[in-house]
Amino acid sequence: MTFDELKDKAHSLPTKPGVYIMQDAKSVVIYVGKAKVLKNRVSQYFQDSAAHTPKTRAMVSQIDHFDVIVADSEFEALVLECALIKRHQPHYNILLKDDKGYPYIRLSNEEYPRFSLAGKVAQDGARYFGPYATRHNTQAIIDALRSALRLPACGKKFPRDIGKERPCLNFHMGKCDGYCRGEDLKPRHEEAIAQAVSLLEGHFQQVQADLTAEMEQAAEELRFERAAELRDRLRAIRLLGERQKVVAGSLADSDVVGFFRGTAKSCFVILHYMEGELAAKDARLIETPMEEGEEEILSALVQQTYGGRDRLPRQILLPCELADQVPLTRMLSEQVGRRVELLTPQRGAKMDLIKLANQNAREEVERATTREERQNKLLELLGKMLGLPQPPRRIESYDISNTGADDMVASMVVYVDGRPLKRDYRHFKIKDMQGPNDYASMEQVLTRRFRRYLDGDEKFSDRPDLLLIDGGEQHVRVAAQVLEGLGLDIPAFGMVKDDRHRTRALVHPDGREIGIQAVQAVFALVGQIQEETHRFAIEFNRQQRRARVQSSVLDQIPGIGEKRRQLLLRHFKSIRAIREASEAQLAELLPAPSARSVYEFFHRER
Repeated sequence: MTFDELKDKAHSLPTKPGVYIMQDAKSVVIYVGKAKVLKNRVSQYFQDSAAHTPKTRAMVSQIDHFDVIVADSEFEALVLECALIKRHQPHYNILLKDDKGYPYIRLSNEEYPRFSLAGKVAQDGARYFGPYATRHNTQAIIDALRSALRLPACGKKFPRDIGKERPCLNFHMGKCDGYCRGEDLKPRHEEAIAQAVSLLEGHFQQVQADLTAEMEQAAEELRFERAAELRDRLRAIRLLGERQKVVAGSLADSDVVGFFRGTAKSCFVILHYMEGELAAKDARLIETPMEEGEEEILSALVQQTYGGRDRLPRQILLPCELADQVPLTRMLSEQVGRRVELLTPQRGAKMDLIKLANQNAREEVERATTREERQNKLLELLGKMLGLPQPPRRIESYDISNTGADDMVASMVVYVDGRPLKRDYRHFKIKDMQGPNDYASMEQVLTRRFRRYLDGDEKFSDRPDLLLIDGGEQHVRVAAQVLEGLGLDIPAFGMVKDDRHRTRALVHPDGREIGIQAVQAVFALVGQIQEETHRFAIEFNRQQRRARVQSSVLDQIPGIGEKRRQLLLRHFKSIRAIREASEAQLAELLPAPSARSVYEFFHRER
């Protein structure tokens, strides 16, 4: 379909809730979204593309056709959206790509059954337990079952391999009962498997009671070695029971969700609490979404983590309110047949738990990413937001500072790979200007800087990938005109400030504003560059004003010329120190008549 055909189809959609499915020319689903009003939401994609984010523009450019499914309510649209995202894994949706579903524990249907991890339930006669939260924790449950109940973990198959070889090292270390020894150990294996099944089904107390009775009986019969084995198994099962409850989520009191958005990677953390105590932690790293806000990211991750599970905690604490929190609460509650609360605490003990989860998420990200990765991702994000062909490795920023018609100066600050390169900082004195004029000053500074670049001046030999101009649309338009006049193709953007003097957006020479506040890392970098550029300009302005004031005072003293004035300032550092110096101290630096002249100038009133 052509763009106009897509637009007409969007305008013809009903004003009802539902789900829309965007597909490319190969009919591959590239995005799934829900809407309260289908017509309004889908039509937005086919309006003026200048208002779209880079990600949306990229997605819209690949749309060949789309389908919609009308729902009776926003809740039904949410449920349908979750199912379709899980099924199609669309490229432009926020996805947990590390797990393509929830894992299960599989117990094979054979003479000597074995436990293994499975990605889905199959009709193969085996028993399945789950689903669980993550593959890592599910495998940990299987390992703990084998260790606690001393089940085989080797590759031998029974009864085929019984008696063929000597027992492996696990038997001698007490980690396996050695079912390969050739003895009649099948009843013991069946007993261990039965206990494992009871544990997976949550019957921890019954298993503990049976093992306790067997241990006491062995002790009464003076079979102390067997009693010790059962005692160790009891300890292992208690720990296993706690882990199994938490991972399955069946008896967990609360899950506390934390989130940290890093430059390159972000982390989604869940702390599982039972009876008020922290029992386990799940952490999932994802590539940081470029444009989506924290609320949108969390909504997608919560849906993918908890949707489709038949065991959920009674309470899930979230670090921020979700736009679809009400229908999401209903979906999860109906999913498990009881009330599941989604809460966003604002203060108190629960808020402290959120802070702890967020801290854990931050530490996971910091461990998983290097500084170089963070900087590369940050510059990549900035480049995509500005529509640059490649990340801007070298950024130059300019600002003008003046106090009326005097001391007009400019600063040039340089950032390379996201970090300040102070050896390349430059100051400019504005020349031949009758009065304060920021636009003319900026034109002069940029013309001087890039003429020296074109002339091969070593101090200005590096070509920037991006110019950031402290000011609005008119300032950056001046910069674009200078670059065009010199035949240079260098992207330039203005840094637009808010009421609190913070950079809130970047503006293109044609007036288009690009918001940066939604991406915290980019917002912080641009704000840092703007502050550093302003600081560097202000400091130079103050130096010039201070030198002018000092020079004007010393110029009034008879017998003090340029050399002696510089000598005094270099030695005493300030006019105040010169004023407070004694005649003898001045005479150590100047001839006696000049020292007397300076002393009398500052003390004549006395």
